Amino acid sequence: MILLVDDDLAVRTSLQLLLKQAGYATRAVPGPAEALAAVRAEVPRLILLDMNFSATTTGADGLALLAQLKALAPQVPVVLLTGWGSIALAVAGMKAGAAEFITKPWQNEALLQTIGTLLQLHAPAASVGPAGRAALNKQFAFGNIVGDDPSLLAVLRQVGQVAATDASVLIEGESGTGKELIAEALHQNSKRRGQPFVKVNLGGISSSLFESEMFGHRRGAFTDARADRVGRFELANGGTIFLDEIGELELASQVKLLRVLQDRTYEVLGDSRPRRLDLRVVAATNKNLAELVAQGRFREDLFYRLNLITLRLPALRERPADIPALARHFVAQLQAAYQRPGLRLGPAAAHWLQEQPLPGNIRELKNLVERTVLTTPHDELTPADFQVPAGAGAARPAASPAELPAPGSMTLEALEEQMIRQSVAHYQGNLSRVARALGLSRGALYRRLDKFGIPYNSEQ
Repeated sequence: MILLVDDDLAVRTSLQLLLKQAGYATRAVPGPAEALAAVRAEVPRLILLDMNFSATTTGADGLALLAQLKALAPQVPVVLLTGWGSIALAVAGMKAGAAEFITKPWQNEALLQTIGTLLQLHAPAASVGPAGRAALNKQFAFGNIVGDDPSLLAVLRQVGQVAATDASVLIEGESGTGKELIAEALHQNSKRRGQPFVKVNLGGISSSLFESEMFGHRRGAFTDARADRVGRFELANGGTIFLDEIGELELASQVKLLRVLQDRTYEVLGDSRPRRLDLRVVAATNKNLAELVAQGRFREDLFYRLNLITLRLPALRERPADIPALARHFVAQLQAAYQRPGLRLGPAAAHWLQEQPLPGNIRELKNLVERTVLTTPHDELTPADFQVPAGAGAARPAASPAELPAPGSMTLEALEEQMIRQSVAHYQGNLSRVARALGLSRGALYRRLDKFGIPYNSEQ
């Protein structure tokens, strides 16, 4: 049974009719006293709760009722019904234990999708099987993900549990930990697996281009719009959209994204006709979004909209036992790529790699293995193949602009910082020329300059 709590008879009637047509049993009550009595009589599967039951419309009574309901039935998911004018109130409700919030007037399809997702997530837990990797591989498509460290297996079990739902998922983890692979696994193990999986790197999209890139535009919508453009949301319709580097999104664009995620509708630039969306949203970040919220750099309502489910990927240093298996996996890929069938990773080299800090995580390990393969003539890789020749570091601590550093002597992140610093010096601080030379937008360049603490004049 789904409990509907709203003092508006028209709203209660409309919701009851919608849910009855969808096959749900419901009970509708007008206020707090009736809601508490209903929960004491029969614990519902889900509660749809309005936030205002008095003329003051402050929402205080709704928050008070939410606290009482969670005390009576803490395991029951509560969906708040609110207007756009009281989003802050909805966020307060999420902090108090609500599972989701829906704005009025709601979209029927979006509301039913939210209800279905929450009921799946809060259903009695079905066993995903033994903790072993072999058992997980029999149940789910995890073929591209290498490793069997307990911390990784815990993430894979979560993926298996939530993949079948339409729940929004936030993937957290350091750069290079494999967030995109986890997003693909969520898609491949979902009912949307036959539909598009669209990747969007939000770190490379400026605020001025956000609407055109994400929503598309009609010819003539603005000066340079010489042809129609299909936006990323439309490309992903029916499937999954992966919003990578969500923490890099500018505040102005965050508002536009929140509207789409809330209403599941959008408008193409130059076309005022609203279009509906049916997709799953998976976002990823290497930043702490809660800290960005506290700093005022990320919208709190968008944060709660995105992180219905949060998956945290362990850094490679937290799962060192997986390093040899990952390195062998990369060597196997390179055997075919470079037509060297005898290529193999020696036991000593595997042990040496396992002891390295690898701050760039899996991405750094992959690049280290590939650089070594490219510079090693023999087939069995040894620790010496990965290390800097003796004395090279003392004689020449940094590579000259025309050379790559010796394999294993520098992380990709350090190499990126060095190249940006050299480019800024070479072009005498002209950021437009630096951005063009590096193939970056000015916005992406600014973010990297800030990241590495490189001083610059934004007017150049």
